[in-house]
Amino acid sequence: MFHLIAGRAGGLVAVRAAVRATVALTTSSSARMASHGHEVAKTLDMSRPMYWDRLDTPLPDKPYKDELTAADKSLKQKEKGPWSELTNEEKIALYRLMFRQTYPEMKQPRSEWKTVLGGIFIFVGLTGLVVWWQRVYVYPPRPRTFGDEWQAKQLQRMLDMRINPIEGFSAKWDYEKGQWK
Repeated sequence: MFHLIAGRAGGLVAVRAAVRATVALTTSSSARMASHGHEVAKTLDMSRPMYWDRLDTPLPDKPYKDELTAADKSLKQKEKGPWSELTNEEKIALYRLMFRQTYPEMKQPRSEWKTVLGGIFIFVGLTGLVVWWQRVYVYPPRPRTFGDEWQAKQLQRMLDMRINPIEGFSAKWDYEKGQWK
């Protein structure tokens, strides 16, 4: 009896020690992880202005290119002067500094419908294969009562028994001529 109580107390002490070791391990491992120099994925700060190419938002929160090269900076300085001195290529380059796509480029039809239609056909094809496999290997054979010969005999039997002769099945059969009315 004493042996059982001592075993339980020892088990509780072992559990507490394991919990303490786990807590110590998690706190020390997080410090160790930071010191290894692994790359950590950056999180996006959604409160800051972001660039989006959208048809319903003509002016994004910030320009497309934030970091300008020396040529881009000289072009931005030239932009402050009269626009009649700028060439068409420079105007297009200034536009591309602010926006990634034009409206016609954004409105251009995409070929996503091909992927969607292909996925639908694959799904329907796989479903057809599963149904065929079940029909061949899972379902039992059709009962003999589904055969044309059996149903013809059943029809004749119902007519011979005159089932529902007033408004139903037998009412539509002409017994003297032996055909449907």
